[in-house]
Amino acid sequence: MTDSSVLDLAPVVPVVVVEDAADAVPLARALVAGGLRAIEVTLRTPAALDAIRAIADEVPDAVVGAGTVISPQNVADSVAAGARFLVSPGWTDTLLDAMKKSGVPFLPGVSTTSEVVALLERGVSEMKFFPAQAAGGVPYLKSLAGPLPQARFCPTGGVSLSSAPSYLALKNVGCVGGSWMLPADAVAAKDWARIETLAREAAGLK
Repeated sequence: MTDSSVLDLAPVVPVVVVEDAADAVPLARALVAGGLRAIEVTLRTPAALDAIRAIADEVPDAVVGAGTVISPQNVADSVAAGARFLVSPGWTDTLLDAMKKSGVPFLPGVSTTSEVVALLERGVSEMKFFPAQAAGGVPYLKSLAGPLPQARFCPTGGVSLSSAPSYLALKNVGCVGGSWMLPADAVAAKDWARIETLAREAAGLK
């Protein structure tokens, strides 16, 4: 990844929950084939770190990152596994320091104006807006653009194929995160062709 910005990798970042590490490589290949190179694997399952390691090792065209990063240990483990970016649902000073020291790009999570201002104060201008729909969605982000134009966001949480374009149309949104291109039944059936088709549809969003 030549650019230090996660927001500029793709319009849509798939948010992936991997239950079985054996699924990681074919799933990642399907997403990449569909045009979604940046892949966020959430640290919500015991298989997550093995999944990140496998994708990093075997899918060279993917830019794999770790999501649900909530501790310095998560940061260290994710980078050691090969994560090339980090995403958190929220942040603390301790977590932010660890992410800054990691050497990889990161998106700390925010849902309030005060959190955005606090991050700007610390030199961070790219953030995850989470949970996007529940925290105010498009109108909320639109209202932040006036007083805080230097902040850029990746809204995640409740974003769908139908709502993604409304977010992407905002000048302070670089990309969106979502899992709609990874329906549970398709993953369970290992229907990678269907996931590739859904990924291609998502990659075409502007």
